[in-house]
Parts: sequence; structure tokens; C-alpha cells
Amino acid sequence: MDKLEIVGGTPLHGEVIASGAKNAALPILAATLLAEGPVTLSNVPHLNDVTTSVKLLRSVGAEVTFHDGTSLEIDSDSTNDFVAPYELVKTMRASILVLGPLLARFGQADVSLPGGCAIGARPVNLHVEGLAAMGAEISIVDGFVRARAKRLKGARIVLDTVTVTGTENLVMAATLAEGESLIENAAREPEVIDLCEFLTSMGAQIEGAGTSTIRVQGVAVLRGGPYSVMPDRIEIGTYLVGAAMTGGRIKIKRTRPNDLDAVLQKLEECGADVRVDSQSIELDMSGRRPRAVDIRTAPYPGFPTDMQAQFCALNAVAEGTAVITETIFENRFQHALELQRMGANLSIQGNTVVSRGVERLTGAPVMATDLRASASLVLAGLAARGTTLVDRIYHIDRGYECLEEKLAQLGAQIRRRHD
Repeated sequence: MDKLEIVGGTPLHGEVIASGAKNAALPILAATLLAEGPVTLSNVPHLNDVTTSVKLLRSVGAEVTFHDGTSLEIDSDSTNDFVAPYELVKTMRASILVLGPLLARFGQADVSLPGGCAIGARPVNLHVEGLAAMGAEISIVDGFVRARAKRLKGARIVLDTVTVTGTENLVMAATLAEGESLIENAAREPEVIDLCEFLTSMGAQIEGAGTSTIRVQGVAVLRGGPYSVMPDRIEIGTYLVGAAMTGGRIKIKRTRPNDLDAVLQKLEECGADVRVDSQSIELDMSGRRPRAVDIRTAPYPGFPTDMQAQFCALNAVAEGTAVITETIFENRFQHALELQRMGANLSIQGNTVVSRGVERLTGAPVMATDLRASASLVLAGLAARGTTLVDRIYHIDRGYECLEEKLAQLGAQIRRRHD
């Protein structure tokens, strides 16, 4: 199994280009099932989750062709199977996103209940209840969500809790429904906006993306065309934290700084000099040790849960004491136990972690438990004394494109080992 070997102590310096956003690419790939005619997507990251999505699209009969580096063409007119099997869904929870598009366009979908990262319960009941409100007949049979509808009807749907994939599934379904749909308490994440802009580019009528109320006027058909996926704000945030932890200075190009307001605010609070222009972010730590920062995760525009683990690593080497409170997912502090193996002074109390920063972590063998936990352990290794060996890095390959190459480009001593 592959491992990452990191020799710490070198500040990150230099420039990298941001990759396309995993959390935007996955729903957009699912949404191509709604289109008549081919869709050409660019800025799609090379990730295991994207590979799984492509396998899923091909398994239902869609034709997927790769062009050059980051562009692919999807033609879903040949779709002739409406089953998302457990073999694919178990490796990626986002597979549930094909439920709405298959049902809306083809009138049927059988989607296995999902697996994915071990970071707590993420039930699909809100997806199911919303589609039922739009007239779908839905049952759970042999571990599958079985959905049928001649044509979905517009409906008013009030989500009990803010759910990104739930919002995305229901918006996609509503684009081809008869009449108007109103989705209230909708997720406001930039990736939701990107999906809505993609759907609009194909002819969907959507208002309110980025607010808590999204209005969709159903249309008879959506047409394929070109679209470029937004940059990955979590990848960008991860590299910025790495520079802050190591006292370095980096510039990240092809970004959208406004998507990272909450993260950039915390980086400035920890003592970093952060400068932005329309498409780049520069962080300069000038060799200083960061200050500890309190974090409370919240749905967008609050602080993203997907950056919590990285800031847990930062606080571990920061000056002072800080509290991180996780409000989105339970069971998302497994990285803290591994950071303790490297000498971090962390205390886990329910949904909070209290950190008392140490001047330097010590390299150790550690094991990744989920995607963002993996990133936090890599960052800790960059800031540690000695060598860190991160195991189970298949989690990293699900969500970070060319992580070790990009970090090496910034001066990190990191290599992949095939043990």
C-alpha cells in the first residue's frame, strides 16, 4: 500500500496552480446525465473520486471521452441502464448524486445506499423526502433507493438541515420537473453555485443560487455544451495552511479568493500576511510561528468543516491555546489521535478539540482515516522534526490532485513509497 514519506522542517516557498474543485466536479459530472447532446468539461481534476464518477457514468451507458489533460466529453444520450451499483457507490458517497438526474430525465433510478469516508452519519433521507414531494415513488429495496416517476412535479421543499448533496440532487431533479420548485434552507456553498451555473448554461432556469432559497422553473430539455469547473477552495486552503505552519511564503494562481473569506480571515488571525487579487492568493509568514486560532465549523459562508483538520494541525504547532468546535459531522477528530503520536498536545472533548501548541512536532508513522485527516497529517509532517510516514494515502488520492508533486514544487521533501 502506498505511503507518503515526508522529511519536515523546510518552509514552503514558491508558486502553484490550483486544481479544479472535486466538490464541484462530482455533482457536475452527475448533472451531465440531464443533457441532450455532449457536454465538454474542462478543469476537471485527476482524482480517484472523478475516476469513480466516470466509471459510474459509463456503467449506466453514457459515453465518456478524455481530451488532453483536464478536459472530458460526456454524452449521456446512450444511457440505457439506471442502476448505480454498490461496488461503485461504496467507495464514494457522492454517487447518490445520480439519483436526481436519472429520475428526472429517464423516469427511474436504482441507487445503492452510499459508503465513503468514516466521518459520521450522512443520511440520504432528505434527498428521498424531497424527491417524494416532487411526486416520485420511492422505496428502499435490498440496500437500494428505488425511485420511479413518469415526470417529476415542481414542489416546495423545506430541508430540515442544510445539506450540500441534498440541495444539489433536488436542484438537478427540479430542472426537468413540470412547473416551479422552491428549495428552502438550501446550501449556499460555492460548489452549489457552480453546479447551478453549469445547469443554467445548458438551459435551466434557476434563481437564488448562493442564497438559502433556490427557485427552479422546470424546462422540457437541457442541451449540452462547454463548461469549466471552479478552482478547489479546500485544496487552496490546505496549501496556505502548510505555508503558515512552516513559516513560508507561497502564491497560488487560478483561485477565486472570495470563496475563501472565512479561511483567509483565520490565516490573518494566526499572523500571516495575506494578499489577494482577482485570481491569486499570496501568503507570507516571514519565518514566524503562527498564533493559535479558535475555529467553529458551520455551513457556508461559515468556516468549512473540510478545513477543520488542517487548522487542527496548525494549532498543534502554534503559539497559545485554542478550541476547535466541529458542528457539521460527528466522529471527525480521528486525525487528532494521530497528531498526538507526533507530540501534539490535544484534548478531545465531545465535538471539540483543545490544543496547547508545542514548538515542534516530531516525525512518526501515522495513519490517515479520511480525506481531510490525511491532509492534516501531511501538513504536520512538513512542520515536524525528522521523518513522517503517512499510511493509507488512498484517501488523499480521492481529493488532492498531484499533492506530492505540488508540495515538492514548493520545496517540500516528500516522496511516495510503494511498500
